[in-house]
Amino acid sequence: MAKKAMVQRELKRRRLSRRHEKARDEMKARLKDRELPLEERFVITMKLAKMPRNSSKTRLHNRCELTGRPKGYYRKLKISRIALRELGGSGQIPGMVKSSW
Repeated sequence: MAKKAMVQRELKRRRLSRRHEKARDEMKARLKDRELPLEERFVITMKLAKMPRNSSKTRLHNRCELTGRPKGYYRKLKISRIALRELGGSGQIPGMVKSSW
């Protein structure tokens, strides 16, 4: 089980990212416009830099929804490999059986 503080920090980052997503995307689109004068693009860059760092999508990290584990994460199932093994072994995932040969 991951530390509760780490899981809460990740949730906070997700909320911030969603809240600032539209403004951040608009600023980035305006920065790519080469028709704007250099001074105006510099002002936009400074506004973008003043936004909270945790509102950036690149700061997000996938975590298991059951345990909060950050490593060994299956995107399709949104759980870690360890949680997947436990659920699969107990028969809670349809179609998944413990392999033996």
